[in-house]
Amino acid sequence: MFDNPIDIILRFPVILIALTFHEYAHGWVAWKLGDNTARNEGRLTLNPISHLDLFGTLMLLAGPFGWAKPVPVNSYYFRNPKRDILLVSLAGPVSNIILAFIFGYTFRYIAMNNPGLIAQGDYLNQFLQLAILINIGIAFFNMIPVPPLDGSKILIGLLPNKWIPGYIEKSRHLPIVFMVLLIAEWGLKIPLFSTIINPFYIPFNKLILFLIFGKGF
Repeated sequence: MFDNPIDIILRFPVILIALTFHEYAHGWVAWKLGDNTARNEGRLTLNPISHLDLFGTLMLLAGPFGWAKPVPVNSYYFRNPKRDILLVSLAGPVSNIILAFIFGYTFRYIAMNNPGLIAQGDYLNQFLQLAILINIGIAFFNMIPVPPLDGSKILIGLLPNKWIPGYIEKSRHLPIVFMVLLIAEWGLKIPLFSTIINPFYIPFNKLILFLIFGKGF
């Protein structure tokens, strides 16, 4: 599952940071828009234990994609539910893209000013690379328009109202199909999920890395 024993040690703090900020961003934006549900249930916190989902975390330990325990949101408190749910849903992936930029520019700064600290194969080098790539992966994965991922709510917020019932009806069975693809990919080593996703993920990944580094990573 891992290239070396150090990999899991370096991945775990990256995952804690990425998932914690992802869920905190959802809760913070919901709170700013008038919904105190996450705050009242103790989820408006940077304590990672409050946000971890066992299976989603294991997925991240094995690869670039995964998820956390969703922050509770009650659209009853929103002034404009369709718009506000879109903003709350978008906040999570955006937080991971911001983290990717923070870790990326940290990498660039150290490489330019003290390259000895970030020599190829060094633990700091590996940690920062994982932090960049995992945050990009979480952002992309959560924007896939399959319930209950953020992307489904983002898409609903962008669709004309008359199309929303049709999308909800057609997407009812997507979570089952999605899980079958994930299990086939990571459990049975049948690359169905990556075959479908990579044509979209690879350009997204390259774009973010280009914006950070100005070249391939």
